[in-house]
Amino acid sequence: MKYAKIVLAGGNGYLGNVLANYYKTIATQVIILSRKNKPVEGNVETVLWDGKTEGLWIEALNGSDMLINLCGKNVNCRYNKKNRDEIIASRTVPTRLLNKVIAEMANPPKLWINVTSATIYRHAEDHEQDEYTGEIGYGFSIDVCKQWEGSFFETETPLTRKVALRMGIVLGRHDSVFPRLLNLVKFGLGGSQGDGQQYVSWIHEYDVARCTEWLINNEELVGVVNCVAPQAVKNTELMSLIRSTYGIPFGLPSPQWLLEIGMLLIGSETELVLKSRWVAPKRLLESGFIFQFPNAKHAIHDILSIRI
Repeated sequence: MKYAKIVLAGGNGYLGNVLANYYKTIATQVIILSRKNKPVEGNVETVLWDGKTEGLWIEALNGSDMLINLCGKNVNCRYNKKNRDEIIASRTVPTRLLNKVIAEMANPPKLWINVTSATIYRHAEDHEQDEYTGEIGYGFSIDVCKQWEGSFFETETPLTRKVALRMGIVLGRHDSVFPRLLNLVKFGLGGSQGDGQQYVSWIHEYDVARCTEWLINNEELVGVVNCVAPQAVKNTELMSLIRSTYGIPFGLPSPQWLLEIGMLLIGSETELVLKSRWVAPKRLLESGFIFQFPNAKHAIHDILSIRI
């Protein structure tokens, strides 16, 4: 075992499961802070918290190697006022609570990663956006990200290093975006969405986990870090790769007008599909991180090596 204790706040979702499975083999203890209790599985334990109030869960942070905060209501919904308020509060309230607790601890987590979003950058089709020169966009999704990161960095935690990990679209075998795209392909609907020219900044789930471990061991990395593969792809290319890898020769495209209707019916927003996210992991690459899956073709082949 390499690490003593890894804590995942709000870690019962898809990405939390990916990280728990990764760290359970290299850490003595993995603790998930969750509103729902679960039985202990090996060295993975769930500790109850509500993300709003202090409690016995604070002891779980004591002496930990790393805290990863994954809290946040799913943005795959209509942006009405109720959902907007919940999306923001579900991110900023737990973050401010953790800030208060950690700032007062004598032996707090050595590293705190707040998983935020690469969608904070503007719609970009002209050039990639990195941590140094990337331009912040506008609109509700960007406002969420700004408030989220603002609540993270507003409190000093001298004993805890902080990284806001701006995550791209995670590709994986279960419960990620990928199975939904694969379902479109299976039903002959796996063509481009919109004009297909929007960039998709993605990352393989295994590289997400490896990236967090890299951050533990590279103490010069602090502040904002982009967590995306180095080779973004256009939507039309991504869908083509999924089709060809799965063995489906064609896919009907979804023009914007059809997407508007579809997203209304399923209770989501077209921005999640049509915004061009062209983001570069400059700080990770500068620090020497080597991606296991730097290009989408290899990532898709790996994911489909076990058919979903």
